[in-house]
Amino acid sequence: MAIDLVSRREWGARSPRGSYSSLTSTRGVKIHYTGGRVDPRILDDHARCVNLVKSIQIHHMDGNGWIDIGYSMIACPHKKVFEGRGPKRLPAANGAGLNSAHYAVLGLVGSSGLVQPNDAMLHAILDAVDHLRDRGGAGREIKGHRDGYSTSCPGDPLYRWVRRGAPRPGGGDPEPPPEPHPSFPGRTLKYPPVMVGEDVRTWQRQMRRRGWDLDVDGLYGEASRAACRAFQEEKGLAVTGAVNRATWNATWEAPIT
Repeated sequence: MAIDLVSRREWGARSPRGSYSSLTSTRGVKIHYTGGRVDPRILDDHARCVNLVKSIQIHHMDGNGWIDIGYSMIACPHKKVFEGRGPKRLPAANGAGLNSAHYAVLGLVGSSGLVQPNDAMLHAILDAVDHLRDRGGAGREIKGHRDGYSTSCPGDPLYRWVRRGAPRPGGGDPEPPPEPHPSFPGRTLKYPPVMVGEDVRTWQRQMRRRGWDLDVDGLYGEASRAACRAFQEEKGLAVTGAVNRATWNATWEAPIT
């Protein structure tokens, strides 16, 4: 399904005041709301959506002192997706220490006024999530901002939808969540020297499930590096021979061909 993307130029975004920190992959996406009152008239006037997004950027830059709007993408009730910081750039809205784990997608609902997302907004949120997966290496998780951070965001109506598995409106029963896989261990597996550990064994075991002829010995040496390089080439990843976060996630999430 094609995304109806509103580029930064189209919505009149200010230029960032500095350089973004890069982000090559995440566990997924955190969903947000504005936290304030949203005028219900935006339902009938897309220009009001544009003005609201502009006001949020002004608040984040001039009020919070951030280099730009804090969200990766913004979804409006007209099924349009505004480009915020965009893919492969660290967001600022999830909270200190939490931004590298998830992208941030805002739905234009608030704590009063317009509080219930319509179907078009839910579609737009999921279009934004798909875009961040395709272009930014986002993982499969869809969480609420309140998951792991003390806040009422993204509001009860939007959070209930997240807790149901974030189904597409009109799509019938939501797709069952994917089988969980171990989180990236926080260290890149590489050779030389030979790296040793249970995280190496976990990765080797999953590679064997995918059909790779690899000993599950917990030793990341020449054979593991060679298998990693071949896997990265097959999946269109940077061919380094080192298991970084993107390669680790792809080992569980990429289709088996």
